[in-house]
Amino acid sequence: MFESLSDRLGGVFDRLRGRGALTEADVRAAMREVRVALLEADVALPVAREFVDKATELAVGQNVLRSVTPGQQVVKIVNDALVEMLGGSDHVADLEIGVTPPAVIMMVGLQGSGKTTTTAKIAKRLASGQKDLGTGGRSSKKVLMASLDVNRPNAQEQLATLGTQIEVATLPIVAGQQPVDIARRALQAAKLQGYDVLMLDTAGRLHVDAALMEEMRAVAEVAKPAEILLVVDALTGQDAVNVAKSFSDQVPLTGVVLTRMDGDARGGAALSMRAVTGKPIKFAGTGEKMDALEPFHPSRVAGRILGMGDVVSLVERAAESIQQEDAERLAARMAKGQFDLNDLRAQLQQMTKMGGLGMLAGMIPGMKKAQAAVDQVGGDKVLLRMDAMIGSMTAKERAKPELLNAKRKIRIAKGSGTTVQDVNKLLKMHLEMAGAMKKLRKMGGLKGMAAMFGKGGGGMGGGGMGGLGGAGGPDIAGLLGGNGGGGLPGLGGGGAKLPPGFENLIKKK
Repeated sequence: MFESLSDRLGGVFDRLRGRGALTEADVRAAMREVRVALLEADVALPVAREFVDKATELAVGQNVLRSVTPGQQVVKIVNDALVEMLGGSDHVADLEIGVTPPAVIMMVGLQGSGKTTTTAKIAKRLASGQKDLGTGGRSSKKVLMASLDVNRPNAQEQLATLGTQIEVATLPIVAGQQPVDIARRALQAAKLQGYDVLMLDTAGRLHVDAALMEEMRAVAEVAKPAEILLVVDALTGQDAVNVAKSFSDQVPLTGVVLTRMDGDARGGAALSMRAVTGKPIKFAGTGEKMDALEPFHPSRVAGRILGMGDVVSLVERAAESIQQEDAERLAARMAKGQFDLNDLRAQLQQMTKMGGLGMLAGMIPGMKKAQAAVDQVGGDKVLLRMDAMIGSMTAKERAKPELLNAKRKIRIAKGSGTTVQDVNKLLKMHLEMAGAMKKLRKMGGLKGMAAMFGKGGGGMGGGGMGGLGGAGGPDIAGLLGGNGGGGLPGLGGGGAKLPPGFENLIKKK
């Protein structure tokens, strides 16, 4: 989403970091470039102007210019300003549903913004008790969904189908009933049947008009929602800001949901949304799947834009994607220095579940170049190709890779649609990773692993990255970072790099 903006800002800050001392003229020139970058990314002009003025005022202070690392100080100031623009506090804006049941959540937005799908995504998270939704921990909620969209063909049937898919109840459809009457019937059903949350998926239009606003105001008067969430398609660019302002002026919004944040738009709409509406961005849609919805963290998004990574989200994604028993089994094998091709395949599949190599690389500080290299060749095709090669082996070959002679490699290459060279690169990568497992055993098994991933020097500084590679989970850090140094491997000293063998696997043929 923010790739072009991130590249532009990265170039500006690289020039600042490369200088030992900065003058006020240097800072102001850099801030002018930052302003141009924001405008090119579709950030609203008033928002960009206010952002740059505030950052410049702080950056030209004598405490910054006379500091030991003025370039880095300026980057920190811009990062703090970005966090403030996106919502300020890093605390996730929870849904305010701690009212007398049923708590009504009203979804509004233009047609095609992803309102119906987002309604189902939030309902699924509430029903499953996922955190960061104001549910008081992970206690699940009894949710009822109702579609008030009588204009778009099959809109009500679509929500009913999604409800069946995610196992959340939907209000029965009554032909010819109008939105306000549907809202009354849904509220009555929710009260009588003991639902905790009622989600109302309102109708949209192709553009903002008086009829749309009047209908939403009428529904809000009847339902008295605790939350009115505006769903905005981030791919609509600058127009999304105008839409948000129109809705904010007419309807008492409580938050914003940005959809298609995994797209290739310039991202300015997301940066402007909070400043324009004055309401927090509560969620970001990152795909079509029902679990592709994330709480919006201002500091994490700012970190991604400035190339600082998002390790916290990486750890959370790992915790949600990795099965505890699989992690324990793999940790036990790693403690014994064992790592065969079955283990490698399991880790590749876990990486795919977590979003793929490209997305994970983007969450690791300093991995931007590696992410670009992965994206250049089609991203997850690398993982799929490796999985196909391992899948073309026999069970005995996966357990004992040393059995793979030239004849077997030819068979595997033909079976997976790859080349013998690809098979050799895969085996080389596995050999180097297996060697790392043996080193861990010599270092004392899991204790050595904790030292390698959590306390070593040359990682990310401080306490390293304990937790990504410890006993509680598989060697995700090893897959993403290689075998260098301590801390999170590959992120110290010479900078970030892909794991052994990945560099060759992703090169274009």
